[in-house]
Amino acid sequence: MRLFGLVGYPLSHSFSQNYFSQKFSSLGLGEELFYENFSIPDIDELPYLLIQKKFLEGFNITIPYKKQVLPFLHQLTPEVAEMGACNCVRIQNKKLIGYNTDIIGFENSLKPFLKKHHTHALILGTGGAAAAVEFVLRKLNITYLNVSRTTANQSIQYAELNKEVLEQYQLIINTSPVGQYPNVEASPLIPYEFLGPQHHLYDLIYNPTETQFLLKGKSQGATVQNGYEMLVLQAEESWRIWNL
Repeated sequence: MRLFGLVGYPLSHSFSQNYFSQKFSSLGLGEELFYENFSIPDIDELPYLLIQKKFLEGFNITIPYKKQVLPFLHQLTPEVAEMGACNCVRIQNKKLIGYNTDIIGFENSLKPFLKKHHTHALILGTGGAAAAVEFVLRKLNITYLNVSRTTANQSIQYAELNKEVLEQYQLIINTSPVGQYPNVEASPLIPYEFLGPQHHLYDLIYNPTETQFLLKGKSQGATVQNGYEMLVLQAEESWRIWNL
């Protein structure tokens, strides 16, 4: 028996469990490989989970623990150490090794949509997913600005977004859960009327397929994409890491 899973809270709608369960079944290994959801209300419960699940070989991490999990890890990849966020853990010789597969998922899914004028990006949200987005944008030499409800370092508030800002920042990435099922009528508070065909909107949410953020952008002529491909790519990278 080989066991893998997803750590987060809450986990009522998990892409990962469905994806890996179907993958294992298609490989004819549905009775040998298992993927479970581990919904823990506090990251401090992680050590107890590891004791209970003695066959666990690796796990993914989602909201809200991508940053909070770091103190529990024994080893970090250079990328995780730099960005301060982890979404994939491999357990080897009882040691927890932290990786970030969101990097590959985001970069490889974004690249086909990038145009020469996409030199400045707005990142909506400042959580663990935003850390991976920031890492990739630095790698691609794209200047970015975080947008949040409260002003922090290198960030502005939503109320500060105007025509001038959106004319300069033509790549907009939503890393927040705003608009995610079941709150499908919600959308980030940006001035959509200033969007146009030169903009590209990327929503890391995959459920619904088209969030209000994407629908409003598309109605203004912007190109749009959701987070499904990123999830698939990061899941496959996680699987590769667990089988090193």
